[in-house]
Amino acid sequence: MQSQKIPAGATFPAINVARLGGGHLTLGAPQNGCDWQMVVVYRGKHCPLCTRYLKELETLLPEFHALGVDVVAVSADPEDKARDQIALVEPSYPVGYDLSLAQMHALGLYVSDPRSAQETDRPFAEPGLFVVNADGQVQVTDISNAPFARPDLKSLLGGLGFIRNPENNYPIRGTRAA
Repeated sequence: MQSQKIPAGATFPAINVARLGGGHLTLGAPQNGCDWQMVVVYRGKHCPLCTRYLKELETLLPEFHALGVDVVAVSADPEDKARDQIALVEPSYPVGYDLSLAQMHALGLYVSDPRSAQETDRPFAEPGLFVVNADGQVQVTDISNAPFARPDLKSLLGGLGFIRNPENNYPIRGTRAA
């Protein structure tokens, strides 16, 4: 089943996932005094590129928060695998786990089957990133079908600074109909 991509400017779907450390996360619902949220979907424990990306995200977290952008990360990994990988990252942002196939498709993500049991034991989402604005709309989206193709976080941070500056009156891009 091919996922339908969430159009730029569309309302981000209400998706709840289990949160490492207990409780639940609602993706797209900003916390921590922020009015925007960035949702980072990562592949899982089997992906060393994801670990590096999540570590870099942690180093930039204060700058995202300074722009009013809350950050969460989520994968399809079960709790034990998510906990093991996140122990290497030690993020201060919340991390969700057990993203279901239906939720992956609702987000329009590419989904892959494991190449072997050594890789992982279940289908997983390829990288995705969504920035949800204060109106609950998808302001920025990046969906990849490969682990090495994802947005540069420093460039994204600069772009969000430009977008969030009211003097720039920058609209959601990519909304023109065919």
